[in-house]
Amino acid sequence: MNDNIDVKENSIYKLDDRLLDILLMDRSSKKNLIWATDNYASKGFGYQEYDHITVNAIIKRNGNVIKPRVEKSKKEQAERVKSKAEVFTPSWVCNCQNNLVDNAWFGRENVFNIETEKGWNVSLEKITFPKGKTWQDYVEEKRLEITCGEAPYLVSRYDTVSGAEIAIKERIGLLDRKLRIVSENVDDEKEWVEWAKTAFKSVYGFDWQGDNVLLARENLLRTFIDYYTDKFGLFPITEYLFEIAEIVSWNIWQMDGLKYVIPNSCKPLPKLQMSFFEDEEECEECPGCAKNDNSKHTGIYCVIKDWENGKNRKFVTLVRGI
Repeated sequence: MNDNIDVKENSIYKLDDRLLDILLMDRSSKKNLIWATDNYASKGFGYQEYDHITVNAIIKRNGNVIKPRVEKSKKEQAERVKSKAEVFTPSWVCNCQNNLVDNAWFGRENVFNIETEKGWNVSLEKITFPKGKTWQDYVEEKRLEITCGEAPYLVSRYDTVSGAEIAIKERIGLLDRKLRIVSENVDDEKEWVEWAKTAFKSVYGFDWQGDNVLLARENLLRTFIDYYTDKFGLFPITEYLFEIAEIVSWNIWQMDGLKYVIPNSCKPLPKLQMSFFEDEEECEECPGCAKNDNSKHTGIYCVIKDWENGKNRKFVTLVRGI
């Protein structure tokens, strides 16, 4: 791949056409992601809001169908802000907030970097850990980015607002930090890959719009390639890419964050009404939507992977503590 910011779908397709199949999977519906936006509707059949995103649909035009926010037109950016309140966060803000998380975990400040005005200076020394905690504990710690967009809090390949590329050693995402820790503590290639997979299994994110979910998944996959290449000076084998793609297809998912179901999947319930001549079928609103009860939606509840136990769980059960 020669893409620096926009990971072209065609470049993934050329590596192995099955990779895109995995990255487009919706594990909850067992189908593909849906667009869940009308931004692509002008392209015609297969690009409507409720259509599933297909490989053929996104590899057209040399893989320029889906673009990061910074490469979208100002008009399209404004429409997405208006329709879905889509606002992307500068990397320096992501860094400040991620630092707050790490300050609490480590019990000290300036672990990974020292903040400057709208920037940061990387701490180059090998990271040390507080008493009673290990680097393995840090890599395994669970992290979730809600309404993740292109996942700038998890991985920081580029600034999602300015479009500026960020060098590997300067990155500030939560997953970036975990991979830095792995690289600082593991030199054996196979062991490194196993701990990298553990890091990927520990981070999660969801978004409403299908193109954002795909972009986030691509950014995570490319991040694995970046860190592997930086560590070993080689491009990872396809087997590793499949394993990482499998993980991110579970951990980065498409969801209505208020209902915990696939966007727009709630359907009205039919009910019978007796008339003078015959039964007439009417429909009543989804009970979950009508009563604002997230346990009663008729839509498809989103499922994520519990990697430790090897089981699938509805995300709503985690929120409700069931």
